[in-house]
Amino acid sequence: MGKPTGFMEYARELPPHRSAKLRVLDWNEFHEHLPDARLRQQGARCMDCGVPFCQSACPVHNIIPEWNDLVYKDQWKAALHRLRQTNNFPEFTGRVCPAPCEGSCVLGINEPPVTIKNIEQAIIDRAWENGWVIPREPKNRTGKKVAVIGSGPAGLAAADQLNQAGHQVTVWERADRIGGLLMYGIPNMKLDKKLVVERRVKLMEQEGVQFVVNAHVGKDIDIHKLLHEFDAMILACGSAKPRDLPVAGRRLKGIHFAMEFLHANTKNLLDARDGVLTDGYHISARDKNVIVIGGGDTGNDCIGTAMRHGCRGLVNFELLAQPPATRAPDNPWPQWPRIYRVDYGHEEVRARFGDDPRQFCIMTKEFLGDSDGQVSAVRTIQVAWSKDNGKITPRETPGTEKVWPANLILLALGFLGPEETLADQLGLQTDPRTNFKAEYGKFATSVEGVFAAGDCRRGQSLVVWAIHEGRGAARECDRYLMGATNLP
Repeated sequence: MGKPTGFMEYARELPPHRSAKLRVLDWNEFHEHLPDARLRQQGARCMDCGVPFCQSACPVHNIIPEWNDLVYKDQWKAALHRLRQTNNFPEFTGRVCPAPCEGSCVLGINEPPVTIKNIEQAIIDRAWENGWVIPREPKNRTGKKVAVIGSGPAGLAAADQLNQAGHQVTVWERADRIGGLLMYGIPNMKLDKKLVVERRVKLMEQEGVQFVVNAHVGKDIDIHKLLHEFDAMILACGSAKPRDLPVAGRRLKGIHFAMEFLHANTKNLLDARDGVLTDGYHISARDKNVIVIGGGDTGNDCIGTAMRHGCRGLVNFELLAQPPATRAPDNPWPQWPRIYRVDYGHEEVRARFGDDPRQFCIMTKEFLGDSDGQVSAVRTIQVAWSKDNGKITPRETPGTEKVWPANLILLALGFLGPEETLADQLGLQTDPRTNFKAEYGKFATSVEGVFAAGDCRRGQSLVVWAIHEGRGAARECDRYLMGATNLP
């Protein structure tokens, strides 16, 4: 550790975001970097804590204290080397990961934690800018062929690892562009598609990974044919079934799942950029009263997207109670702090409309429509949370009914598992939540030579967990093909 007293000398400092009022006028990333001198100060805050809980909280087990120290010492190339040992795509996690590492930072016990996520992004962005990230073609090929189904973070991580092991990898993606969740599930202002996602995909192509788009395995592509043509297969097709809200009026026009809204928006944005003629399918929030039902990252991304469309008004319903400003007694360090946060979409609503869009403890009871079958309002009721036989349950509060005007409803209620098609066609065993059954650490499904990783195996989770599982599935797939493995 280069600065033993750094955590006492320097305060936590986050990089500035572009103005909330101005950034809603475009689709560019709102992230900015701190100047080098201040980034080094942030690296200096990393303590010689003995047991770095940040590493154990990080799903990919990033060697965080080492690259923090190297940034402080202005040794950026060495910091990049440490970072790439555990994370295939730090430019993704540095932008979209909620940073469980920071929630477990030892300094965070009684002080603001180290800005680990921002330092991670600064390292990899500098590496790309300086030309340090170059294609790494395997010196030898094994002659083995692996099919990866799905090009989200789990599929890309698995493909990257297996390619480096010398196998010939083909990634099959049902959408028209590679990236899965990274491409169509996360908006451009949060994760730039050309400057970040497509840049990484192009590098992987240069390294020998083959990509096939518009290839819906199990529907357009015979999965049994792939099993015959390839030596092994990794399923990384995500958790694609959205959770619905089955209340009266659900079939009215103007009610959409969050991913339907986000996917259509990004596709139209990219098609326009590339000069591609589209079928015109687009869900616009312009001049509409928008209600986003459900919090979390997906709900916030819907908020940010609707703000850029120019919505007339926006409200965000959350069934749960508002989190506390600081850790509750039952949420001690090093657990992830379940506290009240203001994300970029909330900032943008505040900047335009003056209030935070979130309404807590609200249950949706009914969607109301006009004579044309278009949604026009939502009827809700307040709830209070109480313990019932040890289980926390919501109870409706009489007299709190309210009708909210709305022309566009977006359901951001999470996901329930992968599509059943592949499991049915392959005869895969599934767990009680319909995920592909594959033991963590082994990642092998009930079908020989077929492995599963990411959200389709563990359920809806974080990008960093998907990368970790993709790496793990690649390791076990390599062991299956070669009898042993050197993959981490």
